Amino acid sequence: MEVLREGGIVIYPTDTIYALGCDALNVRAVERICRIKGINPQKVNLSIICRELSWVSEYAKLNNLYFKLLKRNLPGAFTFILPTSSSLPKIYKNRKTGGAYSRPCHYVGVGRGVGQSVIDDVGVC
Repeated sequence: MEVLREGGIVIYPTDTIYALGCDALNVRAVERICRIKGINPQKVNLSIICRELSWVSEYAKLNNLYFKLLKRNLPGAFTFILPTSSSLPKIYKNRKTGGAYSRPCHYVGVGRGVGQSVIDDVGVC
């Protein structure tokens, strides 16, 4: 938890690979991941992993169609690209499509607070 609070980066398992993660609301940490991966955040969609469907509504603009689609398919091995809400830092908003959101089967996440779901679900950090 301290690592994430201080803008650190963690490695966590996904359905297919290991991924880099950080506090999604810490712009410096997100920029650091982009530098490590050699990607331009202005040209790619950045993913946010949410533990609960209610978290997605904090970070994305959800209409009834999106909500029903998410509810029917999550948890699962899906990533949804949705328009971002005003809760996310500007680094997520410079693309027309918005950010990518997922809720994997193993519920590891770094989307709310400072990685609280990582602590809740797998006891990491």
